Amino acid sequence: MNIQLDKILLIGIIAVLLLGPQRLPLYAQKLADFVKAVRRFADTAKDRMREEMGPDFDDVDWQKLDPRQYDPRRIIRDALLDSPSSGAEAAAAAATVTAAKVRAPAPIVPLAAGEAAPYDAEAT
Repeated sequence: MNIQLDKILLIGIIAVLLLGPQRLPLYAQKLADFVKAVRRFADTAKDRMREEMGPDFDDVDWQKLDPRQYDPRRIIRDALLDSPSSGAEAAAAAATVTAAKVRAPAPIVPLAAGEAAPYDAEAT
């Protein structure tokens, strides 16, 4: 969120005109209390997360987990251009690709006249 100084001044001038000089300090105090409460809530949530995750919390790279930075095109490009560095990694990548191949479905054979349709009792 990008709020510039001129926008803050404009909001302040409008607040002075709408609220008047007598009610403005009261509302400014309420706004300050609200900001403090939000800050306390965020700090409490952070402390609780640190307690529940233990020492691993400090090692997490939060910028890397920011969902706003995900660009599917970049992820696919990086995955396609990234070549395995060792023979073991290349073999593992080849095995993954081989395992991921989709098999063609079995051909459909029409039933003969009077023949019952196949039924799998375990599938239902």
